[in-house]
Amino acid sequence: MPPKKKNNQDSDDQGAMRAARFGRVKNTLTMGFVGLPNVGKSTFTNILAGAAHAEAANYPFCTIDPNVVQCIVPDKNFKYLADTWKPPSIVPAALKVTDIAGLIRGASEGAGLGNAFLSHIAAVDGIYHLIRAFDSSEIVHVDDTIDPIRDLETIQGELCAKDLSVLSSVLENEQNRVRKEKGLSRSATNFTLSEAFTEAYEKCKKLLESNTPIQTGEFSAAEVDVIKEWGMITTKPQIYVVNLSQKNFIRKGSKYLPRINEWVKEHGGGQIIPVSGEFEQNLFDLKDDPEGQKAFLQECCEEAKKQGLKGPQADVKSMVPRLIRAGRQALCLQSFYTAGPKEVRAWTIMKGTLAPQAAGVIHTDFERGFIKAEVCAFDDFKELHQGEASMAKVREAGKYRQEGKNYVMQDGDIVVFMHNTTTAKKK
Repeated sequence: MPPKKKNNQDSDDQGAMRAARFGRVKNTLTMGFVGLPNVGKSTFTNILAGAAHAEAANYPFCTIDPNVVQCIVPDKNFKYLADTWKPPSIVPAALKVTDIAGLIRGASEGAGLGNAFLSHIAAVDGIYHLIRAFDSSEIVHVDDTIDPIRDLETIQGELCAKDLSVLSSVLENEQNRVRKEKGLSRSATNFTLSEAFTEAYEKCKKLLESNTPIQTGEFSAAEVDVIKEWGMITTKPQIYVVNLSQKNFIRKGSKYLPRINEWVKEHGGGQIIPVSGEFEQNLFDLKDDPEGQKAFLQECCEEAKKQGLKGPQADVKSMVPRLIRAGRQALCLQSFYTAGPKEVRAWTIMKGTLAPQAAGVIHTDFERGFIKAEVCAFDDFKELHQGEASMAKVREAGKYRQEGKNYVMQDGDIVVFMHNTTTAKKK
């Protein structure tokens, strides 16, 4: 029998894991909008802060400060559980997003916000690289004309230039460390650096000199461990977000998109998401008028059909949910659920997290005193529970499992952790 063909989701997951291998191992990670001034970063951050997409319309959104927001993760499975149990407390998963001030040419050398801008990028864990691909006489471009490829080169060039400057310091520091370790003089050259360091350094240098992010390269596990210590900006997972005019977004076409796609392929590849700040703002402005939103979307769909689009291609909808999900996937985050009559809650963990560490997200005592996890896959619950806010039918079908400390949590697991913390921790 021939091997099964990989679906797009599998490919996306593998790409995300690959991109996030240099990242911090945390359950609270942040995406940041990066781009030139006036490309739509603040527009999208504000929309994410108050997004009212259908799957999370009743849940609160929170602005942490003027440029950091928490946006609810669209999750139909979570909504299904909340609708089933109808508890007084409902806590969905959230993604933190930062609006980073606009970069200008020369930032890597201190121009504009310079190092402050780059330090803000260093503080986030993944990047939404926002590119302007719309014309507007009302919104001035920092370089006067619209040229997405030039803008891509500017942003990528500044980030790579900054990493190159860091790389030179990394080499010098490693050489000094080895000299000190071997008791050699500062001018000594009769020593060699480790193979993992040398290989990692040379590969990174080659990528950066070709204006290509480090995270797109091929590295061994040992080389990844070395690179993690360097704090390089271009190791962060990156999603290219193309901001189109409403007209081009509706007709799903732009003269800029083929060129952008080709450029991304030439610079290591990556996910490209076409969006429209103009469309999203118009839709968002109708948030208090559901009928108005419905009429606006219907009007957009009719316009798409006039442009010759048919079937799903003629469907026009907000890209905010996809942006949030893509950001979360890029950071290799997933959810497990706890569900009961008092609360339904989505807990955020990294892919690959073991059951005891997942329990620790709820409370450190749960991890310390972990006994077992009682687990049910969401799909099994939905198929078997017969409308009951209970696991009884799932148990009867043998789909309610007991898992031990080596169980790798799966996205969408519904869990009850059994623990015992009555015995004091040994010192």
